[in-house]
Amino acid sequence: MKKPNNAPKGRPNFKKAKKGTLGRVIKTLFKFYPVLVPFTAFCILFSAVVAVIPDFVLQKVLDCIKINSETGSWTVARPEILRYLIFVGILYVISLIAAVLNTQLTAVITQGFLSKLRISMFKGMQSLPIRYFDTHKHGDIMSHYTNDIDTLRQLISQSLPAILRAGSVVIGVLFAMLYFSIWMTLIVLLGVVLMTIVTKKAGGGSSKYFIRQQMSLGQTEGYIQEMMNGQKVIKVFCHEEECQKDFDKINEELYNDSKKAHSYANVLGPIIQNIGNILYVIMAVAGGLFIVTKAPNFSISGLPFGISIVVPFLNMTKQFTGNVNQLSQQINSIVMGCAGADRIFSLMDELPEDDEGYVTLVNAKISEDGKVTETKHHTGQWAWKHPHGDGTLTYTPLRGDVRIVDATFGYTENKTVLHDISVYAEPGQKVAFVGATGAGKTTITNLINRFYDIEDGKIRYDGININKIKKSDLRRSLGIVLQDTNLFTGTVMDNIRYGNLDATDEECIDAAKLAGADDFITRLPDGYETMLSNNGSNLSQGQRQLISIARAAVADPPVMILDEATSSIDTRTEAIVQRGMDSLMKCRTVFVIAHRLSTVKNSDVIMVMDGGRIIERGTHDDLIAQKGKYYQLYTGAFELQ
Repeated sequence: MKKPNNAPKGRPNFKKAKKGTLGRVIKTLFKFYPVLVPFTAFCILFSAVVAVIPDFVLQKVLDCIKINSETGSWTVARPEILRYLIFVGILYVISLIAAVLNTQLTAVITQGFLSKLRISMFKGMQSLPIRYFDTHKHGDIMSHYTNDIDTLRQLISQSLPAILRAGSVVIGVLFAMLYFSIWMTLIVLLGVVLMTIVTKKAGGGSSKYFIRQQMSLGQTEGYIQEMMNGQKVIKVFCHEEECQKDFDKINEELYNDSKKAHSYANVLGPIIQNIGNILYVIMAVAGGLFIVTKAPNFSISGLPFGISIVVPFLNMTKQFTGNVNQLSQQINSIVMGCAGADRIFSLMDELPEDDEGYVTLVNAKISEDGKVTETKHHTGQWAWKHPHGDGTLTYTPLRGDVRIVDATFGYTENKTVLHDISVYAEPGQKVAFVGATGAGKTTITNLINRFYDIEDGKIRYDGININKIKKSDLRRSLGIVLQDTNLFTGTVMDNIRYGNLDATDEECIDAAKLAGADDFITRLPDGYETMLSNNGSNLSQGQRQLISIARAAVADPPVMILDEATSSIDTRTEAIVQRGMDSLMKCRTVFVIAHRLSTVKNSDVIMVMDGGRIIERGTHDDLIAQKGKYYQLYTGAFELQ
């Protein structure tokens, strides 16, 4: 059996996170929380400093005990030791308060940071061109908001605080060890060198597979999303087994990447811990030998070797190696977090849709002599506001005159889809495009609303080059009904009002009546307040299309684009819709794409397309008289009447 087109195409490409990714994460943290982040870092540093101080106190206590045990006078020793203990106790209480503040603030910063980041991601995604969504799997894009965000959460809430805390303790303990004994410090550092080598070997191997795991996870989610959307097709063609095999393949890749990543990561901790234990024994033996042999101590403090030096040093050795182990344990989380952050920043760094337009659409009042006056309130009339270099403004009434002149376009550089296309649509005209699938009909409408920009030629709207019109204003003047309906979670009324958020309930109901949707909507359990979800799965395809037509009607645009708008509607429903569509199309410029030629007979001009070229144009009667391609399509068995 041949593999379906949506089968995975092998392992996805992956790359290491950029070098500056971690720095960018930290910089963004400070940008979002310029006060809380430094204060939280201070709490962590304070706790780290407190962890080092008891070693100095222990040394003082041991010296005090030694001196007073030799003299036999405990009267002086007791209050001195008590002062040390009270001092340490106060420090621990303050450290506890700092730790509580740190954990609470970290939670606030982490969740707030992720919330702000998701908002930035979504805002940036909304400004991306259609081309981006046509060339990226939707499931993989979703993975940015789920898996990648989760790895970033672990990085910010766990790894960064742990690194700051453990790193501060390591530095503090290192200075403390140098204060007590440089010789013993050198022995500890030799052990740390061994730890570093092991960490590099194990950490380097795991980082590669953690990055692979993140990419494989995105591919897995993308494949699942495709399968969910295509369940009907899968079942119709009995492709369940093939899809299962394809899923097993990419799931196996995810399993292997995850297994190798965590195998490396899990072996790192026990190795580092045992190296630390061995180093502790070595330090105990070395300290004992230094005391027995009365070796000279080389240190900042100048104190000789003794119990008061060796005992705190053993404690510091345990602290030092333990925190080095903590640092090594964070390597994998950092790698995963940076890989996720890199994918997130890559999405945020995608260039937004170009919009060099400066002509805007404004409410206007147009007098009988054609004079245009801009108004702040909706009048039902619109005009193009055109600023000029000399500071003057001109207003052009919005009429719906669309002219495409010698347009050439291709979605990729190597393949031209449209060849030297010219289309003239005067206000109120109905222009139809017919032809085989892939002839370029939908591409023309994509150029009119500037989902894509032409490579050569011009498109003028009311005499204005559409490149000069702001895209949001251009699209606000266009109504579009697609073959594939998209309904959003909400009520029927909400979905109709999507075409014009300022529309009243009465206007939405009038639009539904115009589209022929009011009859079935009023028979729904809750009428216009019926909740829709999952793209209106509780409605028939025809009913969903009627709602999308009503949504376009409530927008009341001067130009309508109907891309196979009635293709999913049965013959009886089509008759109802056609009457509403005829009312909707009055006094508007309409572009119709249709395979069902009976729906375009009354068009003012019909364009017959083939291979990205317009091969015939004229009215229905003219084209029938020519007995060309249109005649063959209309009289042949190319459509069902």
